[in-house]
Amino acid sequence: MTEKITDFQQLNVWQKAHKIVLDIFELTRKFPKEERAEMTPLIRKAAMMIPIKIAEGFKRRSPRDKEVSYKASQDAIEELKYYIILSKELGFIKDVEELQLAIEEVGRMLTGLVRSTRNK
Repeated sequence: MTEKITDFQQLNVWQKAHKIVLDIFELTRKFPKEERAEMTPLIRKAAMMIPIKIAEGFKRRSPRDKEVSYKASQDAIEELKYYIILSKELGFIKDVEELQLAIEEVGRMLTGLVRSTRNK
């Protein structure tokens, strides 16, 4: 029998999304100084919105409200993907394949979470 999840921090998808945020903070510390005021806050915010919206959705009562929050998290994933592409093409970062795979994995997990929420 599976234990009931009582806190958003117990969700695997939240844990993986939180790890991405930590990785993004580490990555953006290496950005050029002139980008610390422009690009760094944008990419960090996009990354943070992923686990934030997962946590928010976890506490929502209705399946529809949960789905809205989880979809907002999916939107943040797409935004983050773009910032990673842009950062790479601008030469701010190089080896991001592992990070991109992690982002894709969280995206797939969120798709499953939205589907399961919708089916309740």
